[in-house]
Amino acid sequence: MSYKTLTVDVDSDGIALVTIDLPNQSMNVWNGDLINDFGAWIEEFIGNDDIKGAVLASGKKTGFIAGADLRMLGGSGLAAASASKEEQFDAVFAMNKMLRKLETGGRSVKDLKKNLAHAKPVAAALEGLALGGGLELALACHYRVVADNKKIQLGVPESQVGLLPGGGGTQRIPRLIGLQNAAMMATSGKPADPQTAKAQGLINEIVPAGETIAKAKEWVKANGKTAQPWDRQGFKFPGGGGAMDPRSVQFFMAGNAMAQKQTKHNYPAIQYILSSMYEGSIVDFDTALRIESKYFLKLLTSAQTQNMIRTLFINKQAAEKGDARPKDVPAQEIKTVGVLGAGLMGSGITHVSVKGGMDVVVLDRNKEEVQKAIDYSKKILDKKVAKGRMTQDAADAFMAKIKTTTDYNDLKDVDLIIEAVFEDPDVKADVIKKTEAVIRDDVIFASNTSTLPITGLAKHSKRPDQFIGMHFFSPVDKMPLLEIIPGEKSGDQALATALDYNQKIRKTPIVVSDVRGFYTNRVVPPYLGEAMIMVQEGVKPALIDNAAKNLGLPLGPLALTDETSLSLGHMLMESTKKELGDDYKPSGNEDLLEKMVVGLGRHGRKSGGGFYDYPEGGKKHLWPGLAEHFPLADEQPTTEDVMERLLYAQLVPAAHCLADDIVHDPQSADLGAIFGWGFPPWTGGPMSHIDTIGMEKFVTTADSLAQRYGERFHPPAKFRDMAKSNEKLYGKAA
Repeated sequence: MSYKTLTVDVDSDGIALVTIDLPNQSMNVWNGDLINDFGAWIEEFIGNDDIKGAVLASGKKTGFIAGADLRMLGGSGLAAASASKEEQFDAVFAMNKMLRKLETGGRSVKDLKKNLAHAKPVAAALEGLALGGGLELALACHYRVVADNKKIQLGVPESQVGLLPGGGGTQRIPRLIGLQNAAMMATSGKPADPQTAKAQGLINEIVPAGETIAKAKEWVKANGKTAQPWDRQGFKFPGGGGAMDPRSVQFFMAGNAMAQKQTKHNYPAIQYILSSMYEGSIVDFDTALRIESKYFLKLLTSAQTQNMIRTLFINKQAAEKGDARPKDVPAQEIKTVGVLGAGLMGSGITHVSVKGGMDVVVLDRNKEEVQKAIDYSKKILDKKVAKGRMTQDAADAFMAKIKTTTDYNDLKDVDLIIEAVFEDPDVKADVIKKTEAVIRDDVIFASNTSTLPITGLAKHSKRPDQFIGMHFFSPVDKMPLLEIIPGEKSGDQALATALDYNQKIRKTPIVVSDVRGFYTNRVVPPYLGEAMIMVQEGVKPALIDNAAKNLGLPLGPLALTDETSLSLGHMLMESTKKELGDDYKPSGNEDLLEKMVVGLGRHGRKSGGGFYDYPEGGKKHLWPGLAEHFPLADEQPTTEDVMERLLYAQLVPAAHCLADDIVHDPQSADLGAIFGWGFPPWTGGPMSHIDTIGMEKFVTTADSLAQRYGERFHPPAKFRDMAKSNEKLYGKAA
């Protein structure tokens, strides 16, 4: 029998080597073809007496299976809205049903327990990663052999896109490694390396790379008949399980409380994972699988999960693969990057460029300044070496790719320029002219700026068609977003090269319009500003920051303001006033910024304190003196009111950016928000969340806030029109 996605070779011992290898894909994933092929092979395997056992392996160097193709789960996929509930359940239960047939060999569980029947032995040979449905397939095998490679990842990351492991993961993992270890693995989504997995009992054996198939065949040959531990008489959960075992009862009581404390009740997937494990531990295994599929279906058909799948997987992948790249422009080979400026941003750009495989020539005004780029990367690498995550030789080779200079002539052979000097148009104009005097005519010049319009900077260039903006976020080596900003005269080659470079450094890119602040910096300041307005109104600072954390933001807005610095906010305020003159519209924070920065000298975290104090060696805490200058109101708003106000302080300006074509599509708006300033991932992003709220309710709530707090909350006219016609930002299929 022939298959599209796998090959089967049966040796003289009757052991089938099943090699999974999806055509025209770099990595194996569960898609429709593989599910159909694998189901058909299982029938052949069970029904053919000449086949005594099987070893499952991958034909890909990238790993075994990386999970399900999430495009199959989104929109009108597995759980299509047009199907009945019974049809939807059958569709999501199909994987569990198939894997269960593999591990039982189609035998009766009652007979397996009584040793009246056995399944044919199946072993998994893992030379690379096995994630999600890939690991779940391996767990449905009777034996797992993994190559001795610390970089191999074994895990179930489904919770990161709002799902739970739906191929038996919530049931097999706790039966192998115990409820607590299983819950930690599944709720965090973090993978284990082979050594950790072996110590826990998730896998059976670690062997040198290249020997997994031979070792797996050896085990199959020696175990002609077998059964899974949970299909044998007297099976018990490692570490206890069920409703009556005090150990598991204690774990679920504490575990559920801890999970909700971490997630703020924003992630149903975490609750459902724990529910699947708890309920599954008090029933037979086949019923437990049906319980898992029940919760999986509840998640899959929720707007929240569909939003997360669409934004965090489908749209993210499309952006990172260069979906916005001009299609007919040949790829530019970028071997060496010239970085202008060795400050915090320039040093970070230098580091990620080398990490992306490129050489870097970094230039600054003197040796002391340019040394900062060396020190920045060395500090990161020294930590990796100390933790055993990198060899000293590899660190030395990394550092050898960084060349520092104070001479512009050393830039003559670079393939791309990224300017990251001080945020001053005159300073940038100077380095643009000096650099263009020496670089090749075909080299693209990218300016890293957070607010300055690119068209204005490009006026200082002799070739504005080859000039473009790249807005990196700090710290560059950790922040995942890159805003790419074509100027008025930027050509397709400039945009294509920026996206080619991005693929090397593996950021999530969005392309935005050339206006002051671009996209993210037209949304974040109003959000942070709303928190500062609340401080002036007398709202408790702790209430403000805790409300933001309850929404799922990583930092409260006052703490974030300290991180970005109050002095930066003050500087931007003054420069905007200067630029706009009589057209400047007050934000409501002018007096606070003036008092905090100029009057009190509280500039933010780097200077020792802003809204918070940062004692050396101690834990940060809100500055006690804040109430002296901004007295607390006698009547405080509810947490829910503050949460709504902070949420809409982001949704409304993001909506205006989309309506004004500053960000060109809802996909980019959602990606930019989540990966740029930490907008809650559980929403799928601001545009996805507006769709979930409903356009009419969004407009009504925004208008209500505008009546209470000011016109800054008024939604754009485009959104009002969409509310009247009941339109969605993502269309009917959203």
